[in-house]
Formats: sequence, structure tokens, C-alpha cells
Amino acid sequence: MQIIRKSCAQGAKEASGLTVVIDVFRAFSCEPLFFRFGAAKVVLESDPEKAMALRKQHPQLILVGELNEVPLETADLGNSPTEIMLKGEEFFRGKTVIHRTTAGVTGAATVLERAEEAVLGSFMTARAIASYLLRKRPALVTLLAMGERAQRKAPEDEACADYIEHLLSGKPYDPVQSLRSMVFESTAQKFLRGGKGYLPPEDPILCLQRDLFDFCLVAKRQGDQLVVIKAS
Repeated sequence: MQIIRKSCAQGAKEASGLTVVIDVFRAFSCEPLFFRFGAAKVVLESDPEKAMALRKQHPQLILVGELNEVPLETADLGNSPTEIMLKGEEFFRGKTVIHRTTAGVTGAATVLERAEEAVLGSFMTARAIASYLLRKRPALVTLLAMGERAQRKAPEDEACADYIEHLLSGKPYDPVQSLRSMVFESTAQKFLRGGKGYLPPEDPILCLQRDLFDFCLVAKRQGDQLVVIKAS
């Protein structure tokens, strides 16, 4: 299994083989929580206008989304694990979720223009992702760290790629150094400072939890939708 590393929007265009699209803060830390709380279906929609139009046409849907971190105007929730945790199972059970984000969802959509599937990557599901890839044994794996707004490398996404690469290949990984590289940087500190309500300080605490779930999530194209599927 050959492993290559790519980053940000340009990396999404260059990714090849089976691609793990990593967005720790926060898209793909939200995704496993949707399923944990009983969502029946999760659809990725990279276009914010289309996402809001879907919610308007189908009021029974749940719209979770942001544009450059700010919650979409008609969204039920911003792209926040904290908000999802507080809503809980009663809110999500049996519902369809439309998910729109600036980095992770748009990166997955770009990858799926060429690929059959994209694995959605976070610390929460990292070990399950590694198990899934080791069972499939693809010839080529791209670890795609989407970064801050898909424009700049983010330490948490690069560290998650490091961890998954460690699980796949045995490459050394230092969890203490990894935490140090993430917690004191601006991508985490903007939450921890607590200056913006849509960036709750609890979010990075939740997002940096490793291996919470024994399933990984795979996005595939079904007709004109990008649908997320649990892979145990």
C-alpha cells in the first residue's frame, strides 16, 4: 500500500487512489455524531445555496452547515460537535441530515468528481479508518488534510494524517508532541478564547478525542447526491 500526502483545496484536485479526506475542526468530527444519535441518512452538499434550498423545500430535513465558519442563515445547527451533542438523539433519530462545510465537505465533493468513494477522516474514527483500509488493501491511499477553510494547512488535520499513517504503516507517531502542535495554535485557540458563539470552546476538546467509534464513514455518489455510509 503506497501512502501519499496532500493538503487543502489544491490537494483535493490532485488526490488519487482511495482518498481519506480529513477535517478534524470540524466537519468530519460532526459526521460520526450524526450516526451515533440515530440519523437515518446524511447527504453532503458543497453548495451553500443548494443546501439551504433543500432545507426550504423539505422542512423535515436537518441542515447543518457553515460558510467560512459562520452558520448558514437557515441552518438548524452550525458545524459544531458541541451543538450536535447538546441536541442529542431525540433531535436526530430517524432524520436526514444535509451537511455543508467550507473545507471537508467541499473537499470530499472534489474528490468524488473522479473517485468512487472517499473516506471521511477525523481522530474520532481514525483507528476504524485504518482497519477499513487494511482490509481493502488499495494499491494507493491519499491522506488529504483539508486545512483551514481549505486554503492553509491546519496542524490538527496534518496530525490526524500522521496518526492514520502510523496506524497503516507503523511510522513513528508521538501523541504528546501531536497535542502540543495542535492545542497552542490559532486553529484551536480561536475556539478556546471563546470570542465567537459559533466557535464553542468545547469543540476542539471533542474533536481531538481519538478512536471513539468502531465504524468509519464513506461518501459515495448516489444519483445526484453524495451520501455518507457507515462501514464497520
